[in-house]
Amino acid sequence: MKKKKHQQNQSLAFDFDLVEKWLENYFLDPLTSYLDATQFQIDLYETDKEWIVEAILTEYEASEIKVFIDEKKLIISASKFPPSETLPKRIRSIDFPFLVINQEVSAAFSNGILEVFISKTEKGLGKNRFVTLP
Repeated sequence: MKKKKHQQNQSLAFDFDLVEKWLENYFLDPLTSYLDATQFQIDLYETDKEWIVEAILTEYEASEIKVFIDEKKLIISASKFPPSETLPKRIRSIDFPFLVINQEVSAAFSNGILEVFISKTEKGLGKNRFVTLP
């Protein structure tokens, strides 16, 4: 029993130096600022237990937002229903330096702010999937 638990903890191990470098590069990349202005703004936060991706989507309702995880990517898309010429479909993709599919991922949307929580400690399903908004 202990061996299985040890293996699970190993599968959730992260190279924190790599993640720190990735965060630094993400915020210094000029494309990040460009996409913040042309698509929608994204901020990244880190706590002891999770990474938090915050997206500002004030023009949209929860039913118009999709969150998908694909291997190492988190993909957020928003489109009006019915489709609107004044507000086209918007999409952002964030490539993480680890397999997001192996982590527990949840999301919440309130007052125009989408928060996606990627656990550092809880194991996920290990497959590509949509994240349900409550």
